[in-house]
Amino acid sequence: MSHARLTLSILGLLAVLIACGTVFFHFVEGWSYLDSYFFTVVTLSTVGYGSLVPVTAIGKIGTTIMIFLGIGVFALAIQHVGDSALRRRVRRVKKREDLAKSDET
Repeated sequence: MSHARLTLSILGLLAVLIACGTVFFHFVEGWSYLDSYFFTVVTLSTVGYGSLVPVTAIGKIGTTIMIFLGIGVFALAIQHVGDSALRRRVRRVKKREDLAKSDET
């Protein structure tokens, strides 16, 4: 899979998780869409302010599932960003080495 396609896939997966979480909490907990969105993002990012807390059993179960999914997606995104930075660094070093070699000849 190309680098750009992988980036879009990760962003798409994150967007789907946020959208599903927002709709889930809106209907299960009865929160506004804004509060549901806020709780979803705070939960997925593992910030966890605690200003909103699910009170229903299904809301609590859904939150734990979202936490596990969120950790995986965020870990994947962080790994992808780190991999991208490392690839850029390797290209720069290789370019410098190639220039140094061409200057020697």
